[in-house]
Amino acid sequence: MGFIVGVVIGLIVGITIIIGFVKAENYRSKIRSELANTVAAFARMTVEDSRKLLPADFYPSWVVFSERQNCFWCFILLQLTWLNHHLTKIWPYVDEAASELIKASVEPVLEQYRPAIVASLTFSKLTLGTVAPQFTGVSVIDGDKNGMTMELDMQWDGNPNIVLGIKTLVGVSLPVQVKNIGFTGVFRLIFRPLVDEFPCFGAVCVSLREKKKLDFTLKVVGGDISTIPGLSEAIEETIRDAVEDSITWPLKPVGMLEVKLVQAKNLTNKDLVGKSDPFAKLFIRPLREKTQRSKTINNDLNPIWNEHFEFVVEDASTQHLVVRVYDDEGVQASELIGCTQIRLCELEPGKVKDVWLKLVKDLEIQRDNKNRGEVHLELLYVPFGSGSGIVNPFASSSMTSLERVLKNDTTKEENATTRKRKDIIVRGVLSVTVISAEEIPIQDLMGKADPYVVLSMKKSGAKSKTRVVNDSLNPVWNQTFDFVVEDGLHDMLVLEVWDHDTFGKDYIGRCILTLTRVIMEEEYKDWFPLDESKTGKLQLHLKWMAQSIYRDS
Repeated sequence: MGFIVGVVIGLIVGITIIIGFVKAENYRSKIRSELANTVAAFARMTVEDSRKLLPADFYPSWVVFSERQNCFWCFILLQLTWLNHHLTKIWPYVDEAASELIKASVEPVLEQYRPAIVASLTFSKLTLGTVAPQFTGVSVIDGDKNGMTMELDMQWDGNPNIVLGIKTLVGVSLPVQVKNIGFTGVFRLIFRPLVDEFPCFGAVCVSLREKKKLDFTLKVVGGDISTIPGLSEAIEETIRDAVEDSITWPLKPVGMLEVKLVQAKNLTNKDLVGKSDPFAKLFIRPLREKTQRSKTINNDLNPIWNEHFEFVVEDASTQHLVVRVYDDEGVQASELIGCTQIRLCELEPGKVKDVWLKLVKDLEIQRDNKNRGEVHLELLYVPFGSGSGIVNPFASSSMTSLERVLKNDTTKEENATTRKRKDIIVRGVLSVTVISAEEIPIQDLMGKADPYVVLSMKKSGAKSKTRVVNDSLNPVWNQTFDFVVEDGLHDMLVLEVWDHDTFGKDYIGRCILTLTRVIMEEEYKDWFPLDESKTGKLQLHLKWMAQSIYRDS
């Protein structure tokens, strides 16, 4: 009897479970069907439908453009998980298709960046491995009605098999493996033009907008790369520069950046005997032919360069100017003192920006608290094209009749022979009033100082000095000096503060000023801190009376 009851109860429970499972599956199928219908409805939704559902304040500006962008909006709504899932599935095919393409396109770039100690640099083997990159974020930049710009945050901790075939100048061949690659960056996708038919755009442009991190290690197959001094650092720098320059946006010139490398101060001493011999390298794109080098200042940790450089800008919103300061070691490899950079988007077009930038060991490492010195720059970004309404403030058209004759004669000569570039010579009179100083450091045993100021023009060598103010840490001079300046854009005003003693003098500090600001503003008054001094500042009034002429260079 008990057996029969158990069988009956078991049948009832089993049938109940089966019925419940079938109902659950039917319910899930119904939910999936409704979700599919909802997605299909969204795919058919027009801009007018979206306006009915949501007021204009609830959706971004790029949604409300035209019917042509309706399909593109649906594409934006794809989830990153879906994208990453399918990228993982197709990655083996991407690896096979892209490896040869990357090899063919990157090898010429590597040749451009090839260090001097290497005779040839090619790929012996290149595969992207089995680990696909992952997209971690997406954003859409407002565009016009003809296109759309999307930015994707990408992270790749891959296992590629990359072997470089390196031949040194001495004839030694080394197979170098690139391992443990870690990359994080932001890719920019530009879809243009937008069309009515699937896939809703005519073409797509892909580029790297920002490189956040690029880590890798180098290993000689069957050997040690450290056996050749300097090779590892040279190859690593070559790879970083080549990767960044070959895929980083931009594509075409949009403006010109004018850079005046003024000076540096408090540089780290790299020499055991004497002081460092600093020089600087500047670039926007790290191509060898587009990198500018300053002259070397021997035995000086506070060098004054006062050199002018020009760089072509291809995208002011994403590019940056990089400055690297080295210690010149003669025939040996130069040693890096420090480096720094400034984003071009921080510059206001047509306005000169005067900046002091702190040097760091590595631009990729943010936590560097060691004092390596500072570098002083004057920057001017001028976009191309008259439509921008921005012109070079130094390109003055006001000339005397004699200058117009000289310029016309030169123009005729250029048309008859070859075209020459013209540099503007800003000639005039600089009037400097040394008003006062404050917080001069104590120089005497009595807790006072006897300060005076020596004024000199860096290029012409003209000098003047103020009177001595006895027993004062806050002297007032109110003395004016005039200097005839033949080339204001390339000259500098140096003011040195000294302490007068009966049997000599003691150096207190100095101010170094370019003439850029006074040329543009014509007159200004300001306080300037003393370099090479713990305290102290000078109050100056500068006035400029200019007359521009032209010369061929």
